[in-house]
Order: sequence, then structure tokens, then C-alpha cells
Amino acid sequence: MIISIASGKGGTGKTTIATNLAVALKQKVQLLDCDVEEPNAHLFLNPVIEKKETVNAPVPGIDLSKCSFCRKCMDICRFGAIAVLKKDVMVFDNLCHSCGGCFEVCSENAVVEKEQSLGWIEHGSVNQISFIHGRMDIGQVMVPPIIKKVRSFTDPDQITIIDAPPGTSCPVIAAMNKADFVILVTEPTPFGLHDLKLAFEAVKLLDIPCGLVINRAGVGNDDVNTYAKKEDLPILMEIPFDKRIAQIYSNGQMIADTLPGYKEKFQALFLTIELLVEKTGVR
Repeated sequence: MIISIASGKGGTGKTTIATNLAVALKQKVQLLDCDVEEPNAHLFLNPVIEKKETVNAPVPGIDLSKCSFCRKCMDICRFGAIAVLKKDVMVFDNLCHSCGGCFEVCSENAVVEKEQSLGWIEHGSVNQISFIHGRMDIGQVMVPPIIKKVRSFTDPDQITIIDAPPGTSCPVIAAMNKADFVILVTEPTPFGLHDLKLAFEAVKLLDIPCGLVINRAGVGNDDVNTYAKKEDLPILMEIPFDKRIAQIYSNGQMIADTLPGYKEKFQALFLTIELLVEKTGVR
């Protein structure tokens, strides 16, 4: 089973849910931190890193000795990554999405492939948790290829928990796509509700069953609960606004290991997800 944990905004507690759920389950679990712009699950799990590999993407280079300056490569590029001048061709690597269109339309074979480093992936483990996360190179902007590379290591024989990036843009879709279930994490504030609505609409477009975890419950109002009831969005768990939890988090510890009863709560969360997935028949 693949469970993706997402939210419409940052700081709601995605990583808290992902790491504590992984720790609480009494079986082998795979945790993929796909928040490659700012991964932080490793700060709580402290895995032993065993392997590191780079993530590259093909980008075009131009052999000017073959180029006729016909502008076909520039015309097909929808990202503005190629500019054909009178006697030169400029390629903006950071705008390239590696779609391959320029290679296909060049009849002179003047477009040649070169590799661009986007970031890297680290593999590790801690106890029964298999851990993988990605990190972007400084200055890079292409997030989805790194996320897709991280997800390519999904083990179908294990429970896979994905810590998705915040928001509702392409990186989030890459982290949620083809998951069996999505946990949406929010907080009961006007900002939390606003971004929850955006995230929920994205999940509905992907047609993935989902449920809601309300973090810092009690800090705001009941508008999130009212919205969830209206949209038939099941509330799977509520974590109260508690100073003890904040202190545990600040120390890089797990509430499932530290506060009595929370390991059982996260285990119950997983059992509820299993029932919902079975009910929807997606697997």
C-alpha cells in the first residue's frame, strides 16, 4: 500500500504524521521523503545512510556546425528554453523540462544530448524502516524528476509512506499520483482551511481516496470540521494543540515513542486507512 501525506500549505505537520506513522507500525515500512526542496524526515528518524546517487536529466546542446538555424527546436519548446539567433543558438538549461521535442524535430541532427545534474538521492535505514529521500542542487528548479526518481524505488512488498511537498503544484501531484490513499494534514485556522480546500480538489481530480488529520486541534475554530462534514471527508485523527508535543518535536523526537497512547493512535490510523482503501476497492 502507498500512502501519500500531503497538505495545501507548509508547516501543518506532514512530516510529523509520516515519521510517527512509520515508527508506530510493527512491520517493515518504506518512507520516501519527496519534499526534495527541504527534506527533514531524516532529522527525526536519524537513518544510517548507505548509498548516494545523483539525479540527472537530459538537456539539449547545439552542434553549430550542423545547425541550419531553422528555428524548429525553438518553435516546439513550450518552456522558452531555446532561442535561435541569426548565427547562434542559446539554450537555457534551467528552463528545460527534458521533453525531448527538440531532438525529434531537428532534421540536421544538430541537437545533441547532454546531462544536467538536478540533485541527488540518499538511501538509508533505521530499525524496520527503509528510508529514501531526495535533495535538489542549489539553483535548480525542476522538482518532479527528482520526486519521480525517489518514487521509482517504491517496494511493492512493503507499506510505503510518502512525505509529499506542500502546496498543490506539480511536485505535489508527482508525490500523490498513483498512491492508494492520501492523508491530508491541516490545522483549524482560516489559512489551513483555505489551503485544505485547494489540496482536496487536487486529490479529487486524481481520484484517490483520502482522509483528514487535523493537527493542533483546538487552536482555531470548527470551520475545518464543518467543511470536512460537508464534503464527506473523513476525519481520521486529531492531534491537540499541546505544549508537550511541541517540545518533543523541537527535540527531534517521536510522539509515538514518547507520549503514552500515541503509538496506538497511529496504529489505529493505519487500520482505518486499510478499511477505507478496502471499501473503495482501489487495490
